[in-house]
Amino acid sequence: MRSQRSASTVPLSQRPSIGLYSDPLSVDSHRVRVVLAEKGIDADVVEVLPDGPPPEDLPQLNPYAETPTLVDRDLALYDPRVICEYLDERFPHPPLMPIDPVSRAKSKLVISRIERDWYGLMHQLERADRRRRPPIRRQLAESLLAGADVFDTGRQYFLSDDITMMDCVLAPVLWRLGHYGVELPEGASAVAAYADRLFSRDAFVASLTHTEKGMRKAS
Repeated sequence: MRSQRSASTVPLSQRPSIGLYSDPLSVDSHRVRVVLAEKGIDADVVEVLPDGPPPEDLPQLNPYAETPTLVDRDLALYDPRVICEYLDERFPHPPLMPIDPVSRAKSKLVISRIERDWYGLMHQLERADRRRRPPIRRQLAESLLAGADVFDTGRQYFLSDDITMMDCVLAPVLWRLGHYGVELPEGASAVAAYADRLFSRDAFVASLTHTEKGMRKAS
């Protein structure tokens, strides 16, 4: 991954390589960068600040002019789940989703639940001011505690001994907990141990922006 902090470069739509317009703060952009790093995809990553001017070609690539937006030659994708699944199919090794349809469907269902239960709350934390965050923090901590048993299966990663798309989706949420003041209860120690295993991966470290690295330091 080749990261750039400024969007004032040659538009991604005019480059021969795969490119990603990415918000350096957003949990949605981060999950795409985790997939890029885990699969070793050489991509141009251009940081787009939410309060800054958008790249000149972004409104043409994405009707919502938002991040993340992936550009692969004539193709532009802008839903994070669609982007991640496309990357897994476009670059099949190493696979992040199961091959057989039943296991694949089960994995997609788990990802859907992660998005509904934990991404929804993380999005609220990203948008809320400090005064509105305490009840959202409590709800997210309680939700993670309620699912703690799923992290304590004796496997290295989430329901698997190998890294999967589920881990790529979970990692950005867990990385941001301390930054947003979410404290895991003692009963969620398995969640914290799992998170540490993810954070120690070279690919995860490579996925982090300068801003995201600062999130963990401040936790």
